[in-house]
Amino acid sequence: MTKTETVITEDGVRLWAQRSGRGATPLVLCHGGPGLWDMFGDLAGLLGDLATVIRWDQRGCGRSGPSDGPWTVERSVADLDAVRRHFGLDRTALLGHSWGAQLALHYTLTHPDRVGTLVYVSGTGIGPDADWHGAYMRNQRARLAERPERLARWRELTDTPGRDEAQEREWAVLHWSADFPDTDRATEHAERMADPWLGINSACNKRLNAAARSACGTPGLYTACAALEVPVLIVDGAEDIRPRSAVDSLEQALPHVTRATFPEAGHLPWVEDPGAFREAVAAGLRAG
Repeated sequence: MTKTETVITEDGVRLWAQRSGRGATPLVLCHGGPGLWDMFGDLAGLLGDLATVIRWDQRGCGRSGPSDGPWTVERSVADLDAVRRHFGLDRTALLGHSWGAQLALHYTLTHPDRVGTLVYVSGTGIGPDADWHGAYMRNQRARLAERPERLARWRELTDTPGRDEAQEREWAVLHWSADFPDTDRATEHAERMADPWLGINSACNKRLNAAARSACGTPGLYTACAALEVPVLIVDGAEDIRPRSAVDSLEQALPHVTRATFPEAGHLPWVEDPGAFREAVAAGLRAG
């Protein structure tokens, strides 16, 4: 049974949320971006017999109510806690993807007593952006260049000021297609991410990315991770254009960590290797 609900934060912002699945373990999903929306419909179905899955759209994004922020890591952590309280969860497993992996990690560091297991999917670790971002940009261009017409159109749209919604969606699909190593199906997978198209909150993206960057590479973050007693499962696709070496910083800092890397998957490993992804998450949930 799937049930859609509205979470109200303490400052009155409406957050879209949806509960599905029949598993005994509660599992809250944190989508990527920042500034995007929950695209985890297929993932919720994949894990529905393992957990009761809770999806939500972050502040000012997707199906959640409009908001002018604030776009901070602390506010995002508080919103995630509002979702937890709304569903009456004393303790939950968390699964975060990309930016959502960073959010789920910061939540776990802030409220370790409220998290049974953290599943950290396709994040970029806790080191400074300089450790990986340049390589990511080069890898993205190289992946797009596998289909030269795709790269040319992406560059054209990138340089188009004031893109309308149709152009914005087309740009996003091209941009996201680089996240899939299977060039023949990359556009198909990216189109699925954009259906429905709910628009990118650019202000949220810019400010939260800046806030997340300022937190990475700090001694306090390394120290906090080294003291974390919550079990963490790190999940990677070896073909992710974000260098997987970036995540080594997190793996090396954590005292209770397991890592699963899928050799033929990219940034969304549950899309390209669903069986192995489900098996890894099942093991991670049992560990908590």
